Amino acid sequence: MASVAKPKAGEGGAKLEWRALLHWLAEDGLIDAAQVRHTESRFAAGQSALHPLVRLANAGLVRASGNRPLDLESLTEWLAGRLKLPYTRIDPLKVDVGRVADVMSASYAEARRCLPIQVGLTDVTIATAEPLDTSWVPQIESHTRKRVKLVLANPLEITRFTTEFFTLARSVRAATKSGEINQPASFEQLVELGRSNRQLDANDQGVVQVVDWLWQYAFDQRASDIHLEPRREMGVIRFRIDGVLHTVYQLPPSVMSAMTSRIKLLGRMDVVEKRRPLDGRIKTRNPAGEEVEMRLSTLPTAFGEKMVMRIFDPDTAVKDLSQLGFSGHDAERWNRLTARPHGIILVTGPTGSGKTSTLYSTLKRLATDEVNVCTVEDPIEMIEPAFNQTQVQAAIDFNFAEGLRALMRQDPDIIMVGEIRDLETAEMAIQASLTGHLVFSTLHTNDSASAITRMVDLGVPNYLIDATVIGVLAQRLVRTLCPACKEPDPDVTRESLNEMLKPWRLNGGVKPYRPVGCLDCRNTGYRGRAGLYELLMLTDSVRKHLHPDTDMTALRRQAVQEGLRPLRLAGAMKVAEGLTTMDEVLRSTPTWEA
Repeated sequence: MASVAKPKAGEGGAKLEWRALLHWLAEDGLIDAAQVRHTESRFAAGQSALHPLVRLANAGLVRASGNRPLDLESLTEWLAGRLKLPYTRIDPLKVDVGRVADVMSASYAEARRCLPIQVGLTDVTIATAEPLDTSWVPQIESHTRKRVKLVLANPLEITRFTTEFFTLARSVRAATKSGEINQPASFEQLVELGRSNRQLDANDQGVVQVVDWLWQYAFDQRASDIHLEPRREMGVIRFRIDGVLHTVYQLPPSVMSAMTSRIKLLGRMDVVEKRRPLDGRIKTRNPAGEEVEMRLSTLPTAFGEKMVMRIFDPDTAVKDLSQLGFSGHDAERWNRLTARPHGIILVTGPTGSGKTSTLYSTLKRLATDEVNVCTVEDPIEMIEPAFNQTQVQAAIDFNFAEGLRALMRQDPDIIMVGEIRDLETAEMAIQASLTGHLVFSTLHTNDSASAITRMVDLGVPNYLIDATVIGVLAQRLVRTLCPACKEPDPDVTRESLNEMLKPWRLNGGVKPYRPVGCLDCRNTGYRGRAGLYELLMLTDSVRKHLHPDTDMTALRRQAVQEGLRPLRLAGAMKVAEGLTTMDEVLRSTPTWEA
């Protein structure tokens, strides 16, 4: 067991006391005698149920040197150092919630103000808010047959997560007990004798509670996608946060199957149909009370239905270009381009590169009372009242081309086509542009210039591309450095960036940072993402390079002279600003070929 400062004789179960903490702070030089006297006079009058650290944090104490406030986190960290205990901040994504209840009961944890946060093969790590009370440790070591390692954590975090973790564990246990134990139908059938065959109801209260927890938890953790993945032994829940997947929880297959059925029911999907992929959508509210759109997708796998829920940020459509990551240079050029009365504007990039966010925020800005904005999408990503949105229906042969053909009779001013996938859709987009409409669409290409090649590959003649396409925006998303823990990176200089960027050169100041890792960013060093943009505007001089034997290298060089900044250069500029790292940029952007 980790060593702690020994309490006085006979105080094996001693509790922290605000007066002792106050004098320890003075002994360590964090506060002066005047603050001690003032706080004692304030607290002497009455009792409080608040934890002593919380009470002192609320008292407005400030450091004797530097005059900085002593908040709860800094007080907890100070106390950990004084008692020679490891200090930790609880990351709920790193806690195996399913095993918390195996170590101790909820009432036991609440009574002793402690919470198991990690269960290993030979030891169990327990966060405590009462480090002087170690009388219960032998009981837990005897019960678990593991060595207890104590760490000190924020008492409010312990209280909050004790409620959340044990409530979830209780709901999962209740759902498991009320349903079948064996796996749902899977590719590999496993015959187990003596098991109950009763199906777990999607409306079972335990299942309802677990689904509600899942969504609220995902919103709280800033997840962009929720994955429910059936496996042979246990189902796995994973969240995608800042582009990286994190395992959150493991569930019995029967509970995961019931959760999937519950979500399909709420998304108005066919609950019985499990043999083919299905799509649906749900609108709910996040903890802040904002409406959140979730797109649902199921896929049959060897061990049951896999479900992915894509969560759309309610603020996406109202973000301005700087919030999306546009530089001032590209924002001005993009605004000029989207103000044109007609033509085709293409947005390119791989799946998950932020194309939808760019299009929705741009269309939202253009959708005034004077214009009619219509979209045809597959599927509709987010419901936006300012647009007239149409869903592609493959089952009745209503594809993008048919949707565009119908929109042309709806007196549109601005049209957004979800994706140009074939020649028929490309021809309809071109026809819409030639008849005086501004058309937005997406393609999957590596960079902006490659979109021209892709249109040619689809069968569009060069002269029609010349006549209609007015701009191509290529984009990527890179993780941004966590502002709470990033530190200057002396290894990156303007010279090293310029060497990597050849033939490009950066001018101006360079303030590179490197990732460190803290609880705010889950020790990744990154928090949030920003866009990198490469805008190719088809000016008259660029169009001269559009012919049957188009030289893409010459076209790129001419575009650069017209103001194009490659994705890699856009990334390097964000490195110079201290927003991301060169490793992120190199991982996310293609090599510039010119």
